[in-house]
Amino acid sequence: MCGICGFCSKKSIPMQLFKKMNDSLEHRGPDDSGEVIYEAKNGYCVGLAQRRLSIIDLSSAGHQPMTSVDSRLSVVFNGEIYNYLELKNELRDYPFRTSSDTEVILAGYLKWGVQCVEHFNGMFAFALYDRDSEELWLFRDRIGKKPLYYLIDDQNIVFASELKPIMLFPGFQKEIRRDILPRYLVHGYINAPDTIFQNVYKLEPGSFLRFASGKVETYKYWDIAETYRNMHKILVKDYAEAREELKRLLQLAVKRRMIADVPLGALLSGGYDSSLVSAMAQESSGSTPLKTFSIGFHQKDYNEAEYAKAVATHLSTRHTELYCDEQDLIKLIEAIPYYYDEPFADSSQIPTMLVSMLAKQDVTVVLSGDGGDEFFCGYNDYERVRLAQKLDAIGAIAHAFGQIGNMEAHYPIFVRTVTRNRNPQTKTQLISDFYTNPAENMVLNLRGEKKQPIRYEMECRYHEQNWQIRRMLLDMDTYLPGDILAKVDRASMKYALECRCPILDRDVMEYSFRIPHEFKYRNRQKKAILKDITYDYIPKELMDRPKKGFAVPLDQWMRGELKEQLLTYADEGYLQQQDLFDSAIIHQLIENYLNKGDAGANTGKNYSKICWSFYVFQQWYQKWIKK
Repeated sequence: MCGICGFCSKKSIPMQLFKKMNDSLEHRGPDDSGEVIYEAKNGYCVGLAQRRLSIIDLSSAGHQPMTSVDSRLSVVFNGEIYNYLELKNELRDYPFRTSSDTEVILAGYLKWGVQCVEHFNGMFAFALYDRDSEELWLFRDRIGKKPLYYLIDDQNIVFASELKPIMLFPGFQKEIRRDILPRYLVHGYINAPDTIFQNVYKLEPGSFLRFASGKVETYKYWDIAETYRNMHKILVKDYAEAREELKRLLQLAVKRRMIADVPLGALLSGGYDSSLVSAMAQESSGSTPLKTFSIGFHQKDYNEAEYAKAVATHLSTRHTELYCDEQDLIKLIEAIPYYYDEPFADSSQIPTMLVSMLAKQDVTVVLSGDGGDEFFCGYNDYERVRLAQKLDAIGAIAHAFGQIGNMEAHYPIFVRTVTRNRNPQTKTQLISDFYTNPAENMVLNLRGEKKQPIRYEMECRYHEQNWQIRRMLLDMDTYLPGDILAKVDRASMKYALECRCPILDRDVMEYSFRIPHEFKYRNRQKKAILKDITYDYIPKELMDRPKKGFAVPLDQWMRGELKEQLLTYADEGYLQQQDLFDSAIIHQLIENYLNKGDAGANTGKNYSKICWSFYVFQQWYQKWIKK
């Protein structure tokens, strides 16, 4: 787990500046650093750099950039290849000099070329320079656990784990993409391949990129829709068989992720996913107690620590919990724009940072339960999607009648959301016009111009009639990598903590597509098969309760301690100078939000998510853009 950056450029990049770019990632890798600049053909130079967090092979032999034995290849790598020991056996013709998983990448490329990535089971983002072919290759893992940004500037490319090194590259223009702002304001994140800046992109999950002779080509080696279709052709129709094999694969995934030369633990929220992962990790540890970590809140509505503690007691883990008050949370808001160096407004990033801080005091690696909701139908929103599909035919009729005298405008919010849900590409994205219209109107110079649609117009690519499944697949393509995994990556790496997700193991993900949906959503019970496996380890009475999530009291904050700052960000003079937002629309929206209170939720006037997204954007703007 590290931070990487580099370039292939005709610009003259002094080593001192390159080191500064690399050191901007020091929080991701405080243990070691390495920077190398190579001369290439046609006036190009190639720079590779890494900040290292030592996990496997703690010796200096694991230093990066790492070069192959024949000096043909150099690589910088962020992440873990969990099946590297098996691969070393397949690649035994290569004279390995280290016990690190990094060297497996070099050996794999020499044997299989770019197809080596299809052999890797892990979380990774790496850059590989091939001197023979004068090619720079960038790779990202299947589901997007590890981030990788890149800038295309004339015939130059700059890449990095975060935006910070790219912003330090000579001549970089911080030109904000207005067209992406409405989508960001509604969703709270910016999904790949887009970023907040012009000419800067995220390499999409399951992709690799080739840069040679000033040209960029990208390729997909693993695709959610295609993998789902292929796996779904070989469904496992026997429940007992599916349950047994899923349990075995999860146990193997956990075991793989417990290989480390540093202390390891698990994040335990008390929910099904983290509890199951912790239980399997304790099982794999044998008599040695697993270290588990959770945070609690003094506000009862947001606290799940008591449930986590009960699970930890049952599993006999060595449990550590930290109770936080409101000020602990609010203090971390100031850290958001630096560590999430593009606008990112999932407020659960704050407690995620706190639990990462707690864990780092005792371990360097933690396991988490991320991925269970998307792959096994866990979100409460999937219930709304199921209901909307049932009402869709009636909604079409109500939509037609609603055009008479504009009656549709007077329908209740959910009804109107269903009746206006006529785009086949966005059927499962039940976002009310009460939220999309203000978000679009807030941004200047967009009315009538081409802009990114707020909803992701991509659902037909899944060729799936069941809306729950469609939404799950969409979330795997968007919300999971763009929000959940980005949140955990930045929160954990703020403290140089490696977070591993067994449910996102390649074998588990692909096998989940072979499991019939009725095994996941059974008698209106979400994550049924995953819960059933959990009961092998933890009694049902300890687990069976409503889903809470990692929430924070946003409305209370923005109508309280953050109110003055929110109003400052919405000041007419400030907005006019900024020249991004419509000051009249912003003023009306925020005034309405601040004055309506919680009761406004029933009339669609509680714009807490949009207001928080706006607040976080302005906070980011103050940090990175305003002179």
